[in-house]
Amino acid sequence: MKRSEYLLTRRDFIKGTGCAALGLAAGLPVLADETADPLVKARVVLVRQEDVIGSDGAIRGEIIQDMLDQAMMALFDQDDPTASWKLRITPDDVVGIKSNEWSDLRTPPELEQAIKSGVMEAGVPEENISIGDRGVRSDPVFRRATALINTRPLRTHAWSGVGSLIKNHIMFTDEPPKYHDNACADLGALWHLPAVKGKTRLNILVMLTPLFHGRGWHHYDPAYIWPYKGLLVSTDPVAADTVGLQILQAKRRAHFGDERPLKPSPHHIVFADTRHHLGTSDPGKIELIRLGWDQDILI
Repeated sequence: MKRSEYLLTRRDFIKGTGCAALGLAAGLPVLADETADPLVKARVVLVRQEDVIGSDGAIRGEIIQDMLDQAMMALFDQDDPTASWKLRITPDDVVGIKSNEWSDLRTPPELEQAIKSGVMEAGVPEENISIGDRGVRSDPVFRRATALINTRPLRTHAWSGVGSLIKNHIMFTDEPPKYHDNACADLGALWHLPAVKGKTRLNILVMLTPLFHGRGWHHYDPAYIWPYKGLLVSTDPVAADTVGLQILQAKRRAHFGDERPLKPSPHHIVFADTRHHLGTSDPGKIELIRLGWDQDILI
């Protein structure tokens, strides 16, 4: 099949399957004349690969690329990763890859480049792609972006319980303290900012070496990370954060030997669902697809 034949409009894709529910499962927005099925679950793909981290601790770029490819195909029911990217990104898009550069546990450059490669495979020229975090509000590509890819590692956080995909958009505001009340309960409101609203096409929660316990601001201790060696990929940031939180809590139980609730509570994830309607935090409404290495999967 020619690459150009993968370029389907959203309506063509749904008509071709004969089922609007498949479009919903893929995370595509619903048009006014299409019937939404409330029983369709939010799809989250968990992909793990035992050898993604080398013996020297380095991320293996070719493995992370394969993990992302596998996740994209599973998420969108495609047999080709490029076809999957083309269901989310068009050649006319201007794409900001919203990363996270916290020095102790940043989004791996290898993953950033794998995402960029997928966006370029979808036909976006390199000059219309930027990767950034703290400088996104002044970045010329982000300022005219029509699409965002949201990615960051999961870790405990002294203000919000966990640093999550929902929280990752805080760099789009010049007033971060405005979102700190009640353990950052309303981080979901960030997603309604003009620079963000309706633009996030894909969410990738990095679960390679999550930080499962912290003490105070910007705390990092290698004793509290573990080689989970995974990625969570979804069009629904709330569902992905919900699954990530379940894994983190399971690790805390295994490590501490008892229930050890996060402090503060990461209730911003539930509120992103119930107050801000960004996705679902109900595990019963999440379809989790597991790929690859399953040792100590915790979920």
